[in-house]
Amino acid sequence: MARNRWDDLQSALEITFTNPALLKQAFTHASYRNEHRRPALQDNERLEFLGDAVLELVVSDYLYRTRPDLPEGELTRLRASIVCESSLVRFARGLGFEQYIRLGKGEERSGGRNRPALLADVFEAFIGALYLDQGLAAVQAFAHRHMFPHVHDYSSALDCKTALQEWVQQHLGRDLRYETVEERGPAHAREFVVQVWVGDECMGRGSGRSKKEAEQRAAGEALQRLGRLPVRRDPVVPEAD
Repeated sequence: MARNRWDDLQSALEITFTNPALLKQAFTHASYRNEHRRPALQDNERLEFLGDAVLELVVSDYLYRTRPDLPEGELTRLRASIVCESSLVRFARGLGFEQYIRLGKGEERSGGRNRPALLADVFEAFIGALYLDQGLAAVQAFAHRHMFPHVHDYSSALDCKTALQEWVQQHLGRDLRYETVEERGPAHAREFVVQVWVGDECMGRGSGRSKKEAEQRAAGEALQRLGRLPVRRDPVVPEAD
């Protein structure tokens, strides 16, 4: 049987899904589902919801066990710096996830494949899919291979907002402000979009289920632009047919 790109991805990750449909779903954007209207085709939004919670648990467990020197507040801030949007984008790009995303034609043309919020969502959806397919232990093993070895890259146990504020004050001396530019979705699943401004320049944009989460993600993107969260330059996985 000929190999396909999903086989290649599983081989690269050293993971074999019992239900490959979950893997495909994790990489399926709503724009792709809207264009292909097949009854069995599902997008990754529900998996993203689940993966977000699983990721927080796995990172919390890791930090609790490996950082007995840190009090609760600093553990919370360090966790926030690991799971903020810019960090998830970094993990996703390091694994070549952007090559596997299934997008609608319009989203593809607009550069959605490299949009940070979309990449972070795909990473969370993948975590949700892996959890459903193989359980918490498999997610922990994945995190130990592909996430935790890079935790030392974070220079301090600060959340993204605090890290950005301190760096801007120290190096730029400019005003820092957050602006909510969009609220979307139904009341029970509200999503906020926030921009962070340094002086008169927009430095980052993030979305989340609360304004606080969106601000963290916007700050994370700003930190990445400022070079405070370096992006790994791993080889890009060739796109398969």
